[in-house]
Amino acid sequence: MVTALEVPADLLIERVAQKLKQMPQIRPPAWAYYVKTGVHKERPPEDPEWWYYRAASILRKLYKRGTPVGIERLRTAYGGRVNRGVAPEHFVKGSGSIVRKILQQLERAGLVVKVRGKGRTLSPRGRSLLDNTAYEIMKELAEKNPALRKYLA
Repeated sequence: MVTALEVPADLLIERVAQKLKQMPQIRPPAWAYYVKTGVHKERPPEDPEWWYYRAASILRKLYKRGTPVGIERLRTAYGGRVNRGVAPEHFVKGSGSIVRKILQQLERAGLVVKVRGKGRTLSPRGRSLLDNTAYEIMKELAEKNPALRKYLA
């Protein structure tokens, strides 16, 4: 069985984002089109579909981690260096509101479950979504490269 860690992350995130877009529970709030993703960014994202890509990325991070993850750890993962002019750059965390709202939406969709006092982790439905998507991607890659067929059995 192919897992979500055995296919290229960019292909997996893109495909999962397309599937999340079809779910009625996952919708960007009205302010999502105007907000920066963190203090370290100068402008909002150019891609109008960025909310779904971030949600897919969070799902993959939860899958990869395996244990419950809190909002602060995800903020750190999506942080970056802030440009302070002539002063040295410093690391700052990403937006907590974006991470929190996405996790709440993923919870409502049944893809994530809350573990009291520890954070959130993937539900069996969320793990299944990622693994099935990874299998679809691997089948497509195996058509282009026959050497990958051994991973499908």
